[in-house]
Amino acid sequence: MDDEMEGGNLGPYQDRPRTFPSMKSKAYAPWIFRVLMRINSRVLLALLLVCFVAIFYIGASTSPILVFVFSVCIISFFVSIYLTKWVLAKDEGPPEMSEISDAIRDGAEGFFRTQYGTISKMALLLGLVILGIYLFRNITPQQELSGLGRVTSACITVAAFLFGALCSGVAGYVGMWVSVRANVRVSSAARRSAREALQIAVRAGGFSALVVVGMAVMGVAILYAILYVWFGVDSTGTMKATDFHNFDFYFIFAQCLSTSWLGGGIFTKAADVGADLVGKVEQGIPEDDPRNPAVIADLVGDNVGDCAARGADLFESIAAEIISAMILGGTMAQRCKIEDPSGFILFPLVVHSFDLVISSVGIFSIRNKRDSGVIGTIEDPMKTLEKGYSVTIFLAVLTFGLSTRWLLYTEQAPTAWLNFALCGLVGIVTAYVFVWISKYYTDYKYEPVRTLALASSTGHGTNIIAGVSLGLESTALPVLVISLAIVSAFWLGRTSGLTDETGNPTGGLFGTAVATMGMLSTAAYVLTMDMFGPIADNAGGIVEMSQQPESVREITDVLDAVGNTTKATTKGFAIGSAALASFLLFSAYMDEVAAFAQEPFKQVDIAIPEVFVGGLLGSMLIFLFSAWACAAVGRTAQEVVNEVRRQFIERPGIMDYKEKPDYGRCVSIVASASLKEMIKPGALAIISPTVVGDLPNGGGSQVRTLRAFSIELVIQDLPSAIYLFCMVCELLD
Repeated sequence: MDDEMEGGNLGPYQDRPRTFPSMKSKAYAPWIFRVLMRINSRVLLALLLVCFVAIFYIGASTSPILVFVFSVCIISFFVSIYLTKWVLAKDEGPPEMSEISDAIRDGAEGFFRTQYGTISKMALLLGLVILGIYLFRNITPQQELSGLGRVTSACITVAAFLFGALCSGVAGYVGMWVSVRANVRVSSAARRSAREALQIAVRAGGFSALVVVGMAVMGVAILYAILYVWFGVDSTGTMKATDFHNFDFYFIFAQCLSTSWLGGGIFTKAADVGADLVGKVEQGIPEDDPRNPAVIADLVGDNVGDCAARGADLFESIAAEIISAMILGGTMAQRCKIEDPSGFILFPLVVHSFDLVISSVGIFSIRNKRDSGVIGTIEDPMKTLEKGYSVTIFLAVLTFGLSTRWLLYTEQAPTAWLNFALCGLVGIVTAYVFVWISKYYTDYKYEPVRTLALASSTGHGTNIIAGVSLGLESTALPVLVISLAIVSAFWLGRTSGLTDETGNPTGGLFGTAVATMGMLSTAAYVLTMDMFGPIADNAGGIVEMSQQPESVREITDVLDAVGNTTKATTKGFAIGSAALASFLLFSAYMDEVAAFAQEPFKQVDIAIPEVFVGGLLGSMLIFLFSAWACAAVGRTAQEVVNEVRRQFIERPGIMDYKEKPDYGRCVSIVASASLKEMIKPGALAIISPTVVGDLPNGGGSQVRTLRAFSIELVIQDLPSAIYLFCMVCELLD
């Protein structure tokens, strides 16, 4: 091979030697996984059995509902293990495919190791800081009545935070772990059948989705059950179930660590832009061409930016929605004097347990059918995914109605469960509409994308103008849908018949909570479609770099195009669910701040100048944060462009396949630059709410309450602040 390269006799493009850099290194796994792998299998099995018995004992001591939740979660974990074994049993194809896959894996795990190395260093410091703050924080009257002191409250809060951080970290790592191992198997399957490649990508994404949703549900349920048993909740003279939700709240508190995923977003976009500007635009070589020095960095970015980041992001959304709905359900049950509030409190856990079941059915509904492997004779992959989603939606409607009748039926309002079932239906329909809107604006089959393509034919300027206008236009329908969903769900909840002691309706907020649960009741399948996108994208890159036949590349191109649409669909789904969840979190947080400030806090009066200015500043932060994030991507992409240009100049043999590009250099540049660039926008999101909350003077009790709110924000922002501090220290080293 070396003689041929020296002589320049490389033949046609498809027949040229397949040479790639040796980037293989020792596989990385977080320390907790390394410890588990060193334990004897029998000992590990015994430990797992003991853990299962303990979990079920705690669940049975709390409520039979939790036994059902734990059972479903554990079964879903076994299903995810089956999916893993099924995917990993597939072949990796020829050696050149494996080499490329190993390079992608090493780059992704290296970036992941850098971030989590920093997080592990800050864990002890962060726990001590939280402990110190809560030792001086006022406790609520209910906690004081139950004999819960500051020391106990602080220790439990720290433990809950660390537990949530662990679950969040596992969720992020799982999302990346499966994608870097499934991509090469999808590439290999594409040589035989398009449907087989689709099935592998979907099942690999399904494994990650089931683990992420299962971790969120299991984590909140375990935390709730342990606290319930520990404090003897609902016993005579002890704390009530609705009085200790602030401990569960700090399961969300741990998700402030997801600020670190801003670096992953900068990584993936900067690598993509840098690779395309020089490779496709300047050099005129195909996308994912092995001669492009930034191609591995681009493929690594798909994993750290889309898989790991999306897993942690959706984990946060689900955990936030579950806990806020538990808070609102318990508060409403308390105001309505419902004898057994457990159904209203645990309802979100049951809904997401059913989510694991119905999404598993949707994943397994996508089967491998015989086809010729020719694009013209195979079924559209998007239609196949939509069929699975339709199955999941249908089952979600049935299980949601069953859940509301089981848990939300009360003698005080016999038809209330039906109103809440309709609230859930509003959420399910909202999710489906969001998926359709996202597909309409991003799928090449519909007019918006075709119009944008037509605008590209007249130059760069018209392309940019059409693209910006299309992006701005695409925000209108989602806002209208969310607004309609909130109003409809609030009205259905308010007319459910549940009233407080004075006869005022109290079900409005809980109705919106139920709608949010309905929207997220298919979250596992939607996350599966999201994970499908980067896996298919990586598979196409591996096929191109290993110089497989054109027919194989055609199959992966179709899967990649569908994957781009599913990624956009999931982003729209996540934004819509976050919009609904933010309404719940704001209401739940008002209750928390009122308890902290010991003042009523029922509404926010924007007629107060300080409050109005705070709203303006908050709106401005969206644009400023976005501008800084875009600028960070641009600066990082410039470094990639300069490096790729340098390699093409200093190594002219790259274009003739006589010299190897230095892929590792580009990966290193993007990784270090993205971690550095995330500090400025991340600091903006952390510092601005606390500064604005502490500035106002005057305004009476509401401004004083908002000051308390800003103190709560200081506590909530500590993980991100310390993470950024440690990241700066890491970069200085």
